[in-house]
Amino acid sequence: MSSNSAVTAIRGRFLDIQNIVSQAAQITEQVRYIEDGLLITEQGKITWFGSWEQGKNNLDDTIQVDHYPEQLIVPGFIDTHIHFPQTEMVGAYGEQLLEWLNTYTFPTEMQFQDKNYADQIAKFFVNELLKNGTTTALVFCTVHPQSVDALFEAAEQHQMRLIAGKVMMDRHAPEQLTDTAESAYNDSKALIEKWHGKGRNLYAITPRFAPTSTPEQLERAGQLKAEYPDVYVHTHLSENKNEIAWVKDLFPEQKSYLDVYHHYGLTGERSVFAHCVHLEDAEWQCMHDTDSAIAFCPTSNLFLGSGLFPLKKTWEQQVKVGLGTDIGAGTAFCQLQTLNEAYKVQQLQGDKLSAFESLYHATIGGAKALHLDDKLGNFNIGKEADFVVLNLKATALQALRQQRARNIEDALFALFTMGDDRNIQATYIFGRKVYEQETNEKTA
Repeated sequence: MSSNSAVTAIRGRFLDIQNIVSQAAQITEQVRYIEDGLLITEQGKITWFGSWEQGKNNLDDTIQVDHYPEQLIVPGFIDTHIHFPQTEMVGAYGEQLLEWLNTYTFPTEMQFQDKNYADQIAKFFVNELLKNGTTTALVFCTVHPQSVDALFEAAEQHQMRLIAGKVMMDRHAPEQLTDTAESAYNDSKALIEKWHGKGRNLYAITPRFAPTSTPEQLERAGQLKAEYPDVYVHTHLSENKNEIAWVKDLFPEQKSYLDVYHHYGLTGERSVFAHCVHLEDAEWQCMHDTDSAIAFCPTSNLFLGSGLFPLKKTWEQQVKVGLGTDIGAGTAFCQLQTLNEAYKVQQLQGDKLSAFESLYHATIGGAKALHLDDKLGNFNIGKEADFVVLNLKATALQALRQQRARNIEDALFALFTMGDDRNIQATYIFGRKVYEQETNEKTA
């Protein structure tokens, strides 16, 4: 790193999407690719970005330059839906959503009443995010307040921007995992006061999903949102058809699944709903009207047999969308693997997902979904300096394929199709390198 620890200078090939767009076709016009570029950060923020030739005179002799001539540097990946307590139960066999929760998820989450255990998994979880190039995530904790403390404490070690919250769940779950409408309100309020806006931490009001909260608890969640309007809401919506039918039985007075949340004041510009595979037309309209966001979780939707998310419809309806790995129903922390599955989900619906649109959703589009596009998502001056250094040739097969790449878009598509954590060479958070892949000195 540089001798001036507050300043970081990175030289290499840079690729980002400069601005938010309203149609997928517009993304190509916003692609910024600099073959030999320079990024300078100070106190965690981007202070200069452009070509090496133009920028090198901004550097004095005391600043060491991290040079990545062969790699590709992109903004940090943004995960808009993930469960940190489910890290250890990835790849649990054979169930769809409701059975999967009862069989695997709830028993796993009971362990997080132990703060030491929560600390251990939180540390592993944060390291795994960094190893996969994810620099910001919207995270489910468990019903236990100490699980939130554990996660934010782990993230603070790296100055990482995380959004997280305590699960609110007062019915249809084991007794050891339920709270009450009142205790959920009080615990969440205390956690908001403790963590929201402290450093880069942000809080999310987190009812697990409508079936596990009574109307009284959802009312208290809405009260929290009214009292703390800059706090997030994070929950699940229309993932599975049996789940949707259950919601209609439990809330017959509401017009739809989304209408349950809307009725209790839980929609809005900082509200993120995971999955949304089976939304009705009126629900799409409500998502648009309230400026709510969707987390598209392809590996999870395929693994649990939930269905195919219509990504194209987010453009048609002008609804914000980001990518979610949804660990542990999702099967990989890596957004490269998530995009590989996202492409296939669209193919099965007769649609194409381009490499540049994929990059958009993983970076600036995800930032917009989290209402953070003023802070994250590209290399614009003044933004927080979270970025990833990608090795496009991490395997022999990838190296062979990249030799055939016609242009940067083709190279990027091959990476998104074939890539995994081996392609993450380094991860920078707030201008500081927090992860670097160990180099293998052996030759074939």
